[in-house]
Amino acid sequence: MNKTQKRGAALFGVLVLLALTAFLGGCSGVKFTPGSYEGTARGFGGEIVAQVELSSTGIVDIKVTGSGESAGIGSVAIAQLPSLMVERQSTQVDKVAGASISSQGVIDAVNAALIAAGIDPAKLKPRQRAQTQAGEETVQADVVVIGAGGAGMAAAIYAKQAGLNVIIIEKMAMVGGNTSRSTGGMNAAETKYQKAENITDSVQVFYDDTMRGGGNIADPALVRILAADSAEAIDWLDSIGAPLPRVSFSGGATNRRIHQPADGSAVGVYLVAIFEKKLEELGIPVYFNTRATAILTDASGRAVGARASSASKNYIFNAKAVILATGGFGANEDLYARYQPQLKGFVTTNVSGATGDGIVMAEKIGAALVDMEQIQIHPTVEQNTSLMITEAVRGDGAILVNKNGLRFINEMDTRAVVSAAEIAQPEGFAYIIFDQRLRADLRSIESYVNNGIVTEGATIQALAGSLGIDPAVLAKTLSDWNASVAAKRDGQFNRTTGMDHNLSVGPYYAIKIAPGVHHTMGGVKINPQTQVISTSGSPIPGLFAAGEVTGGIHGNNRIGGNAVADIVIFGRIAGDSAARFVQGQ
Repeated sequence: MNKTQKRGAALFGVLVLLALTAFLGGCSGVKFTPGSYEGTARGFGGEIVAQVELSSTGIVDIKVTGSGESAGIGSVAIAQLPSLMVERQSTQVDKVAGASISSQGVIDAVNAALIAAGIDPAKLKPRQRAQTQAGEETVQADVVVIGAGGAGMAAAIYAKQAGLNVIIIEKMAMVGGNTSRSTGGMNAAETKYQKAENITDSVQVFYDDTMRGGGNIADPALVRILAADSAEAIDWLDSIGAPLPRVSFSGGATNRRIHQPADGSAVGVYLVAIFEKKLEELGIPVYFNTRATAILTDASGRAVGARASSASKNYIFNAKAVILATGGFGANEDLYARYQPQLKGFVTTNVSGATGDGIVMAEKIGAALVDMEQIQIHPTVEQNTSLMITEAVRGDGAILVNKNGLRFINEMDTRAVVSAAEIAQPEGFAYIIFDQRLRADLRSIESYVNNGIVTEGATIQALAGSLGIDPAVLAKTLSDWNASVAAKRDGQFNRTTGMDHNLSVGPYYAIKIAPGVHHTMGGVKINPQTQVISTSGSPIPGLFAAGEVTGGIHGNNRIGGNAVADIVIFGRIAGDSAARFVQGQ
């Protein structure tokens, strides 16, 4: 069918749909006034605008714009939902998984346009899609990667660069996974960027910080690789167009080690966009909205592919090696509450796809699990939106105060320690306080402002008044902190990092935060080559894993900045190991 025929077929489909809509719409009493109508609403990154064109019988077209929405996340909602609404003749459609805030913004903007046209959106009941019988397709590849988060994309890119035919299965509508939520940066030691700023750091100190921060229960061999391979991983990111030249502090780190984009923007969205571009450049196909349901093995127990399904098709992906990169289970409350019942009811910072599917599939074919009870809560999560406030805010000088305006902890201690201290405060929450200088330095803060979770005051006293805190108390807390910065000594809580700048440039800002489920340190057991280890202690041939689906790297507490290091370093190793396995056959 040529383009003209396709357009003709599409037009005929729309006419049929509108005819049906006219009949059904008339039955429901909805009256459409032809014309173009505009509506606006708040999305994740700012204003979303919808232009809705109506005929006398229904919705003809919807165009949505939202320049502030994250590329590859909110942009997917903007791209997918309008055509679905036209097809269903309703705004009562499912949100795009992983982009719920942007999806709601699109829905709200279209609803506003409909209301401007004199239509009650609630009366537009969705038309049912025609049911189609699922077919089956068999796909061949050298390597199948399950999961298109940071680790999966890094592994796929590395394996493809080694000359293999690689495909990716992704159950969500977009790439990124939890990596898209990462806001801080990537820890690395002895890098060229540290050397350029005369920062003293070492692989050994990185190793020691990670082991100590994780309660000394992590696998030393894996942690050694995390630290030793980090500088090379930074160089590799440079080679694919993803430099991280800005170096700052993060909680639990002795030295300035967390590497960030030059403008201080969120590292996750930045890397995901570049990884996705690299996938396209290398011709690596991604099967979106396709959920892997089983890892396939042969009679000898070797992994030889995966079974998966989409809404319209069942798949058999035959491969010579499988890389598992499905992420953790921080969005599966039933699963994490099974291991840590006290976390039931906590908000989560995870994308909706982080439900532990890969762990379950691997366990079914005999994979050993490790550290499943080790679940991290992050101390700075806005509770209404589940947005995590990047560690870089504290690393650049912000402080935490309780409802009475008093500091209560070394803000740069490990996440576990800071979270426990917050929970112990009156009503179990805190405010993160920062100034205009810090806001100007960190671009990622603008997303918090655009989401309406930041309180502003021209002076620290004005900010205190807005928060319901005694202005004199908060002003003294800030004065004491600025004196500590000047003296390079925190007499209250012995904070030694993130003290390069005081808080003295108005206006001043606050975000109300409390802990939320953030990272699951447990998962499938791997060796330094990322081979998945069976319950018998031997590697499962042909099966590799990287990222949050694995356990053993972070111990009982992950240090901020180590997740991005994990996905890049072990993602590359998984891609390399799979390539060596395939090429050695």
